[in-house]
Amino acid sequence: MNVAPKKSLGQHFLVDKNLLGVIGRLAELDAADIVLEVGPGLGVLTRYLADNAAFVHAVELDRGLADRLSETLGDRTNVLLRHGDALDVDPGSLEPLPGKLVANLPYNIATPLVAETLGGQNALDLWCVMVQREVADRFFAQPSTKAYGGVSVLVQLTARRTGFHPVSRTVFRPVPNVDSALVAFRRIDGPRNLPAVRRVVDAAFSHRRKTLANSLELARLATRAVAVEALATIGRPADARAEVLTPGEFVALTDALGPP
Repeated sequence: MNVAPKKSLGQHFLVDKNLLGVIGRLAELDAADIVLEVGPGLGVLTRYLADNAAFVHAVELDRGLADRLSETLGDRTNVLLRHGDALDVDPGSLEPLPGKLVANLPYNIATPLVAETLGGQNALDLWCVMVQREVADRFFAQPSTKAYGGVSVLVQLTARRTGFHPVSRTVFRPVPNVDSALVAFRRIDGPRNLPAVRRVVDAAFSHRRKTLANSLELARLATRAVAVEALATIGRPADARAEVLTPGEFVALTDALGPP
């Protein structure tokens, strides 16, 4: 099948079947699993998932690929293809309910998709995703490092990393000009006030060159005076920047700021 990938959709098709075993191990695939796959592309991973899990929801934005994928799957009846934007799909609305997200994620939606599915109310418990290496590093980056940012805080408050595997560029067509990695993580109990924490985190990292207090004021979440007082409550100086706070400190800061 000769299909031209679309750069606008961040498409890099997985073509090396040797990587499938690694994906199955990191995803802890079981014959009873209900899996959500985003961006099935040419169907290499989709076929593997269908043969090793009970049911697969495959979401593909590219209509041409979605139509061809039906042919690729042959007589497999445990795959439901959905044409559309994965960012508009609520995993909690799918039947049967998926418990795992296993995918070679299109580059341009990897970060928002992980953030939305982790923060949403759904049955997903385990993620095994192929993403750009810098994105994989960002998910579990430590404070005061270049990779650390808002998504690092939100992922680490809601998930625990269970696996990591660097991926060669040669497993894709076309060959990308960036490195990739498989990263697996499981959901953990997040803070009770996660929506409020997320608002604070988004505001805090929206102006990286400014102090955290100034960023919160610019986002109209708090006056600078209130923000400085909240920072003092958690033991941080008035000129502290967002990238030095740990995920736990962001939870404490949100509590200290009080209702918006």
